Amino acid sequence: MNDNNITRLAQTTIRLVRSLLVALIVAMVASSLAACNNSTVGETASVSAQPTQETPVVTQASGSIYLYGEAHGNAKIMDKEYELWSEHYHNEGMRHLFVEQSYFTAEYLNLWMQSDNDELLEEIYDDWEGTAGHTPYTKTFFQKIKSECPETIFHGTDIGHQYDSTGSRFLSYLEANDLTGSESYTLTKEAIQQGQLFYSKEDGIYRENMMTANFIREFEKLGSESVMGIYGSAHTNLDGMDYSTQSIPCMANQLQKHYGGNLHSEDLSWIAKDIEPTRVESIILQGKKYTASYFGKEDLSGFKDYAYREFWRLEDAYGDVKDLPLEENVLPYDQYPMLIETGQVFVISYTRTDGSVETEYHLSNGKIWEGMHSTQQFIAD
Repeated sequence: MNDNNITRLAQTTIRLVRSLLVALIVAMVASSLAACNNSTVGETASVSAQPTQETPVVTQASGSIYLYGEAHGNAKIMDKEYELWSEHYHNEGMRHLFVEQSYFTAEYLNLWMQSDNDELLEEIYDDWEGTAGHTPYTKTFFQKIKSECPETIFHGTDIGHQYDSTGSRFLSYLEANDLTGSESYTLTKEAIQQGQLFYSKEDGIYRENMMTANFIREFEKLGSESVMGIYGSAHTNLDGMDYSTQSIPCMANQLQKHYGGNLHSEDLSWIAKDIEPTRVESIILQGKKYTASYFGKEDLSGFKDYAYREFWRLEDAYGDVKDLPLEENVLPYDQYPMLIETGQVFVISYTRTDGSVETEYHLSNGKIWEGMHSTQQFIAD
């Protein structure tokens, strides 16, 4: 593309790793939780979202942690996650499944696990409307767990998403059952206030630190029990930084400091890109006709002047183009809808809002840009 628009376009979506790591802080978050506890549920928390100093965490739990990173709402990934949980559950005796949900959502799921119908699950699912989890297969995933792994205990360690729906309803349930003095009531209020604070500031650093602190709190209760966790892959990279600012270690990176070799992580997000082309066409490049596998359209309406982009892979073209002049423009592998291998050629078509179309040609030649495998644009006639 002229004027390197796509470089800037890619850069707006790339998670750039900053060079200075903010000191790792987890346990100090407990003090902000305590402060939250002193206010009412209906109030928006006003405590500082930014930790200022590191406080050591004393860990007693000796079990293992198996984290699996996902792309949310993908049926193929959830199939794999169910398979992994079933193996841990039946072959290793695990019972504790940690999920990227709020504390009160997991507690509702635990109540549903003991019920003889899906009424509670339907309520939770309705509250997820507008999120990546609001897909019919999400319900199927939980129903399979209830049917085949009925002793599963869910642990929600995220901040209080849906605090004004699921959270408020669960708090009312606890009050109606005279449980206002319980730990569940206290932690529900804290999760609600975490959600209020996060959404008032959209503070990703706060959320990452709270996810870590909440995970440690739940895991430390279990002594020698091993657990499995399902989280977005942005939170499960043992060397990763927080998704929103890339300025502090992500949840798994922080947990690794406390649990070392007891922590294991595997990224399953690639499964979402293990797809076949939706159709096969022909494209002429440099006067030669190639089979072109089409992998779909991506909406770019969030970017100024762009409507969408489309992706083709030119089969058996690498040998013909690998020596052509290269541009500095790159596109990281994670920007593609399919899996990438070295030695492939791609056509990317960008359609602007005015209807004009710009076409780029890329090859996967082993280029590493900002620590990420990337394709590089080449110049074609």
